[in-house]
Amino acid sequence: MSRIERIGPHTLYLGDSAEILQSIAPVDACVMDPPYGIGFAAQPTDYQRKNGMKPADWDNAPAPDWLMGLMREKAGTLIVWGGNYYSLPPTRGWLAWRKPDAPPSMAHLELAWTSYDMNAKMLDHSIAATNAERAGHPTQKPVAVMAPLIEYSCPPGGTVLDPFIGSGTTAQAALQLGMSCIGIEIDPDFAEMARNPVAPDAPLFAL
Repeated sequence: MSRIERIGPHTLYLGDSAEILQSIAPVDACVMDPPYGIGFAAQPTDYQRKNGMKPADWDNAPAPDWLMGLMREKAGTLIVWGGNYYSLPPTRGWLAWRKPDAPPSMAHLELAWTSYDMNAKMLDHSIAATNAERAGHPTQKPVAVMAPLIEYSCPPGGTVLDPFIGSGTTAQAALQLGMSCIGIEIDPDFAEMARNPVAPDAPLFAL
């Protein structure tokens, strides 16, 4: 059973994406960061452990491939972080987030699959630059990384969907751009982060 919260045009679902997505109407764009299935959350870094993060199993398995197929039907454009871990159609429109200050134990870039027929592009954004907006999510994407993706994929005043909203940075970026956002999150603690973002911008979701 899902829980729905709304503020104006913005909607947050607390529940399972695999169930909720069936009833959501088509949107302009979907920008998402699903579990990669690499078990990263099960092995918190020393920094994360010092800040109270405990091992979790939510990314031990990737989202099902049929869900990726459903998102291609639901969204006018689709961007999938970690798309290299999924059975998605070939694309030349890859996006990469390069992390110039990534430690040796972490990947120095992350890849996003897109439905665009375009030249591959790269975003440079340091991990340290995200410190002020960290909410405690182990794989939180920076607002500065999500914003250009949303601006590029969604028309002005459009609606972007993130079926794995996590700490809500997709929603924060959409808010800054004057767009509506539909977010889905199965973990109540992460949903609370989305309602009360650490970034100084006004929260998109609230109780």
